[in-house]
Parts: sequence; C-alpha cells; structure tokens
Amino acid sequence: MSIYSLLLGVSDKSEKISYTEFVEKAKNKEIADVEISGLKITAKTVEGEKLQTTSTSQYNPDLVKDLLANDININVKDKEGSTLGTILISWFPTLLLIGVWIFFMRQMGGGSGGGKANPLGFGRSKAQMISPEDIKVRFKDVAGCDEAKEELEEMVEFLRNPSKFQRLGGKIPKGALLTGEPGTGKTLLAKAVAGEASVPYFSISGSDFVEMFVGVGAARVRDLFAQAKEKSPCIIFIDEIDAVGRHRGAGIGGGNDEREQTLNQMLVEMDGFKPNESVIILAATNRPDVLDSALMRPGRFDRQINVPLPDIKGREHILNVHMREIPVSSDVDAEIIARGTPGFAGAELANLVNEAALMAARNNKKLVDMIDFEKAKEKIMMGSERKSNVLTNEQKKTTAYHEGGHAIVTLEIEGEVDPLHKVTIMPRGGALGVTMQLPTEDKVTYDKKYLENQIAILMGGRLAEELILDQQTTGAGNDMERATSIARKMVCNWGMSEKLGPLTYDNASNGQPFGQGARSSSSNTVSERLAEEIDAEVRAIVEKNYNRAKDLLVKNKEKLHKLAEALLEFETLDKEQIDDLFAGKPVIVKQEAIRKRKKDRKAESENQKKDDKKETAKKKK
Repeated sequence: MSIYSLLLGVSDKSEKISYTEFVEKAKNKEIADVEISGLKITAKTVEGEKLQTTSTSQYNPDLVKDLLANDININVKDKEGSTLGTILISWFPTLLLIGVWIFFMRQMGGGSGGGKANPLGFGRSKAQMISPEDIKVRFKDVAGCDEAKEELEEMVEFLRNPSKFQRLGGKIPKGALLTGEPGTGKTLLAKAVAGEASVPYFSISGSDFVEMFVGVGAARVRDLFAQAKEKSPCIIFIDEIDAVGRHRGAGIGGGNDEREQTLNQMLVEMDGFKPNESVIILAATNRPDVLDSALMRPGRFDRQINVPLPDIKGREHILNVHMREIPVSSDVDAEIIARGTPGFAGAELANLVNEAALMAARNNKKLVDMIDFEKAKEKIMMGSERKSNVLTNEQKKTTAYHEGGHAIVTLEIEGEVDPLHKVTIMPRGGALGVTMQLPTEDKVTYDKKYLENQIAILMGGRLAEELILDQQTTGAGNDMERATSIARKMVCNWGMSEKLGPLTYDNASNGQPFGQGARSSSSNTVSERLAEEIDAEVRAIVEKNYNRAKDLLVKNKEKLHKLAEALLEFETLDKEQIDDLFAGKPVIVKQEAIRKRKKDRKAESENQKKDDKKETAKKKK
C-alpha cells in the first residue's frame, strides 16, 4: 500500500485552483494547454506548471470560445469508462490484500479451500484417497503371511458381495487391527485388500490427525468418516494408530488433551456405523499393548490379525516375489538364501535383493548371481567392510585370537547351539571382527541350556585373549554386555533361576518400565535384599559359563592357535574351510578372495618400497 500511495502521489502533482482563477489566467494568456474530461479541467501553464479545476457544467461553449480566442490548445477526453477504472484503481490495494489472505488460508487448510468442519480448512482430513484403478497390489504380491491373508479374504468377499452375508443376517467385522514387527507387510496387506476388492482406499497416518490447534484432530476424524461414507464401499487404513490410540487418562492434560479428544471422536465414529454402509477400517501398529481397551472391543476393531515374521517357506516366497523384478542367474537358489536369513522381515528381504542387485551392477554384471546375494547378506547381518580401517599386526593378532575363541567354543561346546557359519577379522560395522552363527531352523522358544551355551560362546573371545596373549581389551565389551543381559533375563523374566524360583521381577530387568502402556514403574517392585540376590544369581550364571568356556579353550589350545594363524593369513573362513583346516587338509580359498589377497599384498609391498626410499633419502641427508 505504501508503494501504491507513492506511485499515486507521483502521477498526480497538479495544483488545485478555483474555476474563476483558471478563467483569469486563461485571459491573461498564462495557459498553454487545456485537457477537458467531463467536469474536470487540467491545464498546463506557459511555465510548465500543472493546474487542476472543476467546470460548472460538462460543456461550456463560452469557455471554449475564450480558450480559442487566447490561442490555447484544447484536448477533450472521453469520460466513458473512467469511473469504473477509477473505482478499480482505488480498490486495488484492498482487493490485493483480500486475495493474499485467501491464498494463505487455502495453504493452511491443505489447498482444499476449507472443509465442512471448519471454514478455514484446518479440520479437513489429510487422508489420501486412492481410486481402485490406481491400486496395483494384489494378494499374489504379498507372501509370507498366509494366515493373515486368509482372515482378510473374508472382508474382501464382503466388499465384493455384501448381500451374501446380509441375507443370512451376518455382519462383517467393522475393523481389523494388523499387528506385528516392523517390516512384516501390514501396510502392504491393507493395500492388497483394497486392490482385491476394487474399492476406494483412504490412507492416513495416526499422527496426521493431531495438530497444535485444539479440536482439529476430532474435526479431521469427522471429515474422514464423512468422506468414506460418501464413497462406500471403501476401506480406511490408519497407519501407526498408536499415535492417537494410546490408553486414556495417562496424558498430561488429565484426560482432556488433544490426543484423547481425537481418540474419543474416533471411538464414536467407529461405533456409529450402520451395517449397510460397507466401510471397513484397517489399522496397523507394532505396539498393540499400548492401545486403549475401548478401541479393541468388538464393534470397533473386532479382529486382531497378527502378521508374524516369515518362516523359512515364507522367506522363500517373499524372495521369489522380489526376484521377479531383477535378472537373476541360474545358480541363485531362494531356498538356500531363506535358510541363511532367519528372523528377516519382508522389508529386510526386499532390501537384501536390492543390495544384491546393486553389488552386481557395481561389478558390471548382467545377471545377479549367488555370490552377490551372499555378499549382500553379510553386509546386512555383519555390517559393511571397513577397508579403510588399517589394523596393525598386533591388533590383527588380538582380533584373530578373540574371534578364534568364539569359534572354538561354538564348535566344541555340548548341547544345543547355532552352528558356526563364518569367521572374519575384516573390520565390519562397528566391530573389528565377526563370528557368525546361523540357526538351522526358526526358533520360537529358547531352552535354558541353549542360553547358557550362548553366554559361554560370548565369553570365549575375552578368554582367548587372556589365555594366549595375557591381556584384556575393550573389544569384549559388547560380548559381556550381551552375556549379562541374557543372564539377567533368565533370572528376572524367564524364571530360570533355581535359587529365586519361577517368578518374574520386571523392574529388576532391563526391560521398558512402560512396556504395558498405562502401567507405572512402581508396580512389582523388589526389595533391596532381593535385588542383591538377583545380582548374585546373574553373576553366578555368567561365571559358571565363563569357566565352561575356559575349560574348552584350555583343552583345544592347539586348535585355537591353528585357527588364529589361518585367520591372519586368509582373513575370512567359513565352516567348510575351518573343517578342512582341523582335518589337516589344505584350505581352499575362492578365486575372488585370492585375487583380493594378492592385491592387498601388492599394495603393502608398494607402500613398503616407498617407506624404504624415504628412509634411504633421510640417511643420505
């Protein structure tokens, strides 16, 4: 507005005079030019000064005669349209401000121009509606969770043919809650349901409901369900519902904060559905334990569908689904890869296939072969190789005996244990070396003997350093932390202590104090005397298996020396190579490893030559 006023002031610098004064100046021949526009007269003096006056009538013949008699140049300007232009010019700043205000309000309302719940658009739902033709995911694209798919197929059938169920008086579940570990495919399953049913799909995250403005979350819930009813039959998918669905009454607002108002509105909307509206709500979370009980009751989320980590067959099917997208070599066996990836979720298997493809592309290969998958698996499970981390000979020797100690205890200990897979002293991730074990099958529960064996294996690294090198290093820090954690859980969580009995001491363990949502840390406390007994029992379990590992390493000291020397030479050994080593057979190394070792030795030789030249030059000086 300041700029506009300035421009307006610059364009109009005329001096206003009376009509009589104007006529007098014209008679005195002080006027050079005159412009007549209706009643407005603008004159220019001989000296260049601008004057402005108003005539008594729109057209004055006597005035014109007087002006012509005094040789004054006359210009007549048509007044038509000038009033509208003047009005528009005078209102331009106001209209501009209104336009800018509307623009920003639309931006704050998500570009929607406002919603039903709020004229400024704050209460409009942020859910994205995906039309049926844009949903490309089907059940055939989802693998590794057959039981979950079977439960969801009934919902698909209802959306396709609701009269089949309504004819017999049956009511389809109004909602299904998908639970499971991150990456198991909960969101993918929801998309597959919408794709199979060929219905609109509303997708939103739980955190999208709540904003800084009070009441916005509840308004967005109302708007979302209003849109869904208009598009029924359809599916609403709420991802990470625990963002708004946590236990009520545990918040800072005393049960009246914005998140709880949003949850209350969601409860009302879910319970207010009519049976024939054909709107199904799917939600996903990996924290079902923190959800409010009212949200889980029948009539809202009728079903809880667990999407577990895939078993070996499920992993094989998932790998086959993702391998369809890349060119793979004939030697690639999805079953072997699945056997070597226990505990992997669907997202991790997808990442494994992608990493293998990237490694093949890095080496300019046309097909992704089994070696690429093996490298990708090692990178994900053990971390990337830190080739730039150059270890001294002493550090390599310490690492070789440390990892050799883990491996020897794994091979020689009695009882159930995950078989040894590979040992390396190549720095990976945050470790200087890795001893990798692979289970032969997916484990659901763990035996006490198995857990004690794991503690002994973890202690093997530190013991090997003490027995052979007579030293203690910080490299065993993570091993001791894991061993102590296992022992404490055995005592406090799993009731595996003969002295303390089959009881659970939650607060004495390293678990989350708020793991059950509303439960506070003051529940199930332990006395000081009992805490001392727990600490003593944890120490006894660790020391018992420490001594077991020590006895094994003392008996197999020759094997430990042989394995450490082989690791210093070859850097990485798998189970077959270790078996050949102990059987007295020559260790067969893959051609790729041989080429790498030659390249490293050549680089070391060149560096040594450079150092020798520098040393010789110094001596000459």
